[in-house]
Amino acid sequence: MTSEISLNIVKLRAEIPSGVQLIAVSKTKPIGLLFEAYQAGQRVFGENYVQEITEKQPKMPADTEWHFIGHLQTNKVKYIAPFIHCIHAIDSEKLLDEIEKQAKNNNRQIRCLIQVHIADEESKFGLSVEEINPFLQKIAQKKYSHVIICGLMGMASFTDNEDKVRSEFRLLKTIFDGAKSDYFSNNTNFTHVSMGMSGDWKIAVEEGSTMIRIGSALFGQR
Repeated sequence: MTSEISLNIVKLRAEIPSGVQLIAVSKTKPIGLLFEAYQAGQRVFGENYVQEITEKQPKMPADTEWHFIGHLQTNKVKYIAPFIHCIHAIDSEKLLDEIEKQAKNNNRQIRCLIQVHIADEESKFGLSVEEINPFLQKIAQKKYSHVIICGLMGMASFTDNEDKVRSEFRLLKTIFDGAKSDYFSNNTNFTHVSMGMSGDWKIAVEEGSTMIRIGSALFGQR
């Protein structure tokens, strides 16, 4: 019998354009549900908490790709550095420097996205629109050898106002385009805009998202 998660994945994959990566947000979900998604062909999983991702990682097949999508404290980087594929929520140079150090210690390269605060809500992390360009200019000049800066990430306001959500996603894509041309024109890795979740991913894709982070639409409501 085909599971509901399998059906959800098939349905989503049919709707998502090629070139957009589906990240299954599996925070708080038991390992059995991750296996169901894996068996349906899903390989990329996003987690928000260091303790949870380090417990799940050894229990999943080796070709599982792990993305850390929550707020990451500098002192926790060492716990995920041995296996993490991409860290989505970089909001300081200090954090990037620590990732560089821990990736070097593990003889790895770790992909990173810089988080931009595009929503009205103060509770969300990320660099402000005013801070982002000076920050990107500075880190583009640093020669990281174990960190790969591969794009930007943002979260829209939690609202039913689709015009507002669309304008915030459009802002992030505009910032990305400017950063690409001004600071990362020679960086072939700077290609990603991570935006869009279960409630707004279709708008995000229309506005240029290359990575969508889907939890409840795959695994059901928490």
